[in-house]
Amino acid sequence: MIRIEEIPVEKIDEFWERHIRYLTDDGIITDEEDIAYFEGEEYRGILKEHMIRSTDRQHMVYFIRNGERIGAASYCTYQSEDGKCFILDYWVFPGFRGNGTGHRCFEALEQYTKADGAKYYELNSTKEDSVRFWKSMGFVENGVDEYDMPLLIRRY
Repeated sequence: MIRIEEIPVEKIDEFWERHIRYLTDDGIITDEEDIAYFEGEEYRGILKEHMIRSTDRQHMVYFIRNGERIGAASYCTYQSEDGKCFILDYWVFPGFRGNGTGHRCFEALEQYTKADGAKYYELNSTKEDSVRFWKSMGFVENGVDEYDMPLLIRRY
C-alpha cells in the first residue's frame, strides 16, 4: 500500500534538493539557464507562496511505501474553479521504478486528491517515456499551454 505524506512549507528544502536532481538526471532540463531558474528563489518563492494560500493551495507530497519515500509529486487542485488537479511534478525515485510502482503511486494520489475535490487531471509532458506512461493511465493529448508545452488530460 502506498500512502501520501504532505510536505509542509517549513520542510521544503529537502524536496528542492531531490527536485533539481530529478529534473536534471531525468533530462527534463538540460541547460544552465533552466537549472538556475528551478534552483532560484523566483520559482521556489512562487511555489512556497502558493503552498500557504488559503484557496487552490499547492501541495508537495511524498509517496510512502513500507515507511520509505519512493517518489514525490507537486500539484494544485483548483477548487475555486472546476476541480482541475494540475500535476506540476510527478516522479518515482529511480530505485523504485518498474513493476507498476508509478501506476500505484498515481492511484494513491488520485484517491488523495479526489477527497480534496479533484474532478479531473491535467499535466505537461514532453518526454516520450513519460507521455507513454500517462497515456497508459488514461490521459489524452489536450493541446498546449501558454509556453507551447504539450498538455495531457484525464477526465471521467
